[in-house]
Amino acid sequence: MVRSLLVVPLLAAAAGGVWLARGALQRWRDLRAAETYELTGDQRPMLLRAAGAMVCGVFVTLLTVLTALGTFGALGSSESRSGSAELAADPADGAAAGGGRQAAPPAADGAPATAPASGAAPAAAPGAVPAVPAAASAPGAAPAAAPATSRFDSVGHPGGGELLQSAVLGPDGHPRNVRVWLPAQYAKEPNARFPVVVMQAATPRKTADAEVPDVFEGLSSAVQTGKARPFILVAPEAPNGTEHPCDLVAAAPQAVADDAALRTTIAAAFRTLPPGPASWGTLGVEGGAPCAAAAGLARPDLYGAAAAVSGRFDTAALALTGAEAPANAAPKLLLAAAKADAAGLDAARKLQAALRGGTGAAARADVRISDNVQDYTPDRERLRLVRQAAQYLAETLAKPS
Repeated sequence: MVRSLLVVPLLAAAAGGVWLARGALQRWRDLRAAETYELTGDQRPMLLRAAGAMVCGVFVTLLTVLTALGTFGALGSSESRSGSAELAADPADGAAAGGGRQAAPPAADGAPATAPASGAAPAAAPGAVPAVPAAASAPGAAPAAAPATSRFDSVGHPGGGELLQSAVLGPDGHPRNVRVWLPAQYAKEPNARFPVVVMQAATPRKTADAEVPDVFEGLSSAVQTGKARPFILVAPEAPNGTEHPCDLVAAAPQAVADDAALRTTIAAAFRTLPPGPASWGTLGVEGGAPCAAAAGLARPDLYGAAAAVSGRFDTAALALTGAEAPANAAPKLLLAAAKADAAGLDAARKLQAALRGGTGAAARADVRISDNVQDYTPDRERLRLVRQAAQYLAETLAKPS
C-alpha cells in the first residue's frame, strides 16, 4: 500500500520551498539593483529565505524517497503474491507473451503428474512415444526418467513463430538442449492442439536449427502458401561421443531410442496431439537425413512419417532395420533431393529399391522420392526442399484439432 500520508507534507514542503526560493531571488535582484546606484542593502532577508528554501528541498527529497519506497514495496509484494498464486494454480501453464512454459513433473511411470490447464496433451499411451537417435539405447530399452521440471524460455521469433529452449534429459540420462518452434497459429488458435515433428541434428551438442538456420522460413512459407498445415517443430541436441551421430545411427538403426523424457516434457508443456504415429513425425536435412530415415524405419510405431532431405544412406543397414520393424506398422518415408544433386538422388533410389525388395515391414514401406526441385542457389533449393518435406509431413500426420 502506498504511504499516502507522506504526500501531504511533501506537497507542503515543496510549496514552501518554491515560495522561499522566489523570495530569495527577488531580494537578490533588489540588492543588484541597489549596487548599480552605489547603494547598500541588507542581505539577511535574502540569506534567510535561501536557507529556508534549501531546508525545504532536503525535506522534499527525503519525502519523495520514502513515498517511492512505499510504492515499489507495495507493488513488489503484490506481484510476488500474484506470481505465487499462479504457480500454485498451474505450474505447467505457459506464459503466452513469450515468457516461459513449464512442464508438469512426471509421475513414476513417466506420465505427467498433473494435467496442465493450458490444454497440454494428456500422457501418451504405452508405446506411443517419439524417438531420437542415441547409441546407448535400443527400442526395447527402459525409457529414461523425465526431469522434474523443464521451463522453456523464448529465444526468438523466426519464421513468424516463437522459438523456445530448455534443458531436457536425454535417453542416456544426461541433460541436453531442446528447442521448440511454435508456428504463428499456435498463438492465434489458443484452443487448438498441434502435431509434432522432431528434427534430427547431425552435429554433436548442436540442435538442427543451428545446422539449417532457414528451416523455420521454409516451414512458415509452406503454411502461408497453403501447402502445409501448421505443426510444432522440436529440435533436440545431438548426442556427444561420436563426430557423426547420424552415420552411427544409419549403420546401426537399432540404436534409435525410445525418448520418453522428450515425449513427456513436450506433451506436458505445449498443446500437442497425443504422442504416437498418428501425430508425431521426424525430419532430417543433409547430415541429419540418415537419422530421420533410421527413426522412421526402425520405429514406425512411434513416428507416423519421416522426411529425409539431401541425405546419404547406409542402404543395407536401413533395409535390414525396416524388415525388423514392428509387424503391425508400415513405415512412411519421403526421400527428397534437388534435381542437380545426382549423388543424393542415387542414394534415395537405391534405398527405395532395397526396401521394396526387402521383407517384413520394409516391403510394406511407403517410400516416395522427390526429385523436381531446381533453383538458382543451393540455399534456395534447400529452402524449397524443406517446404516439400513440411507439406509431406503435414499431409501424412493428423490435422491440428
